[in-house]
Amino acid sequence: MPRARSRYAPDRGLTCRMVTTMFLIGLLYVVFVGVLLAALRGSWPIILIITGGLFIAQFWFSDRIAAYGMGAREVTPEQAPELHGTIDRICALADMPKPKVAIAESDVPNAFATGRSEKTALVCATTGLLRRLEPEELEGVLAHEMSHVAHRDVAVMTIASFLGVLAGVMTRIALWGGFARSRPGNDPAGILLLLIPLISAVVYAISFLLTRLLSRYRELSADRAAALLTGRPSALASALTKVSGQMARIPTEDLRKAEPYNAFYFMPAFSAKESLGRLFSSHPTLEQRLDQLSRISTDLSR
Repeated sequence: MPRARSRYAPDRGLTCRMVTTMFLIGLLYVVFVGVLLAALRGSWPIILIITGGLFIAQFWFSDRIAAYGMGAREVTPEQAPELHGTIDRICALADMPKPKVAIAESDVPNAFATGRSEKTALVCATTGLLRRLEPEELEGVLAHEMSHVAHRDVAVMTIASFLGVLAGVMTRIALWGGFARSRPGNDPAGILLLLIPLISAVVYAISFLLTRLLSRYRELSADRAAALLTGRPSALASALTKVSGQMARIPTEDLRKAEPYNAFYFMPAFSAKESLGRLFSSHPTLEQRLDQLSRISTDLSR
């Protein structure tokens, strides 16, 4: 839930979706672990240790791992005065504590936020973004990222993505980790063991769809909150258009390196030909985002 004193516009739709997603993900988690315990009864202590350990690691360290993977390097106000100045203005507008500020050495124009809470939050911009955007456009992008911190949806996405990882890991353990034993064909436990890959695939598919639906909505929510906070939806729309157009000029190899982290980014890293990737994108289309910002601009002008 957002901090009570944050001036970011609350979003009940986002809160409802986060609660629903967490409930369904939790239900899937219980069912999946229950199936594992039923199929691998003799190994239940190992299953509980592994699942518990993975959950703790996912919750406490995934944001740091993601930031490291994306090349985020924390910078001081002396090293990046303009970036820090923009973050300071947004924090003053939103009445929020200042997050850690970082820069990633990458020509892919993008930004992202990580962190379980405001105390551990980090907001990062790439060098490619800093080179290409005007100050008011950069402010819109960073206000978008700060909205993710205020609404706590970064932490929810981190937890929600855990089950898909768990399903894949536990399937490998069940098949190749020595748990699978030769059982008679009519043994119910043996049948359950054979069904684990299928159940894991279903769990992963449901988890994937739930996180994608939440992710697309949270990006629209962040655009809306940033536009209302800064009062300049046209600046954010300009940044979206500019970043989207510049993506097509980035080498495909660089885009593929960035693609695993698309769920964190302000704009997904896709080449112009990757239509399948866009179909399963974690973000709404550019047209949807611009249309929403246009409506907000019209409302504000009244």
